[in-house]
Amino acid sequence: MSRVGIKVFAPASVANVACGYDILGFALNKPGDEIVGRIVDKPGLRIVKITGDKGKLPYEVEKNTAGFAAQRLLEHLGAEKLGIELEIRKKMPFGSGLGSSAASAAAGVMIINELLKRPLTKRELLPFAVAGEEIADGAYHADNVGPSLMGGMLLIRDNATLDVHKLVTPRGLQATVVYPHVKILTRDARAVLSDTTSLKKTVTQTGNLGALIVGLYRSDLDLISRSLNDVIIEPQRAQLIPHFYEVKEAAMKAGALGCSISGAGPSIFALSANSLIAERAGEAMQKVFNDNKIENQLFISTINHEGAILM
Repeated sequence: MSRVGIKVFAPASVANVACGYDILGFALNKPGDEIVGRIVDKPGLRIVKITGDKGKLPYEVEKNTAGFAAQRLLEHLGAEKLGIELEIRKKMPFGSGLGSSAASAAAGVMIINELLKRPLTKRELLPFAVAGEEIADGAYHADNVGPSLMGGMLLIRDNATLDVHKLVTPRGLQATVVYPHVKILTRDARAVLSDTTSLKKTVTQTGNLGALIVGLYRSDLDLISRSLNDVIIEPQRAQLIPHFYEVKEAAMKAGALGCSISGAGPSIFALSANSLIAERAGEAMQKVFNDNKIENQLFISTINHEGAILM
């Protein structure tokens, strides 16, 4: 006999934030994924329903990002024999560069923690969520799943040890994200990257990253704008996104502080000082895709400081 279920939500996220490849990311307010979970009499974890995935996601726990993350957490807590049913509600696109698999993994550990009356903090849940996302893109990194779970803008000093730190962000900072309906898988976007870069580019990139963090803490919008510049990853991935540089130019002309690729793409994000500029940038970015007959979606959001939540 099943008991009344509960529902959690985990938001989308923007990873890399231009100059912080694999070590910087922030959470959006929407879109995101939901998972409903309930404790039942039959032992073991089961995924009983998946919606919004067009039949693409596996029901097998060990092959599903949310299921895998949830199962590892249950084993850690010594509760793997507890009967739990999960219903996954995918409400964000696959291969969008918005951390779809990360949101599922974050929601997966969040629902288990809530069902078991919160034995762990969100920070303690992070390794299990990262392990869940790893089965989707083959890399152990927290720049999507960390913000999706914990909220805010996160700096990951070291992915292997998950040495993560929340950064201060200026009040009113707005993110504009346009998702063109062009499919790019994270694995493919990683495959185009070179393993080497020049000393000059490395110095420039580290300078931008350091200055971006200083700008965030000081609410120095001019410094943030100068620092939102990726000289290593963006030039290699721009070829995968139709009209990328036109979209970026449109955002900057509309007054955005900076614009770059969200995660592995094809979504493109811009940061702006206020909602009016964010809306204006969104309209300009969308116009490029619309003029080229490429379907797209627009999301405008403040930095989400809560991350995954019980609904």
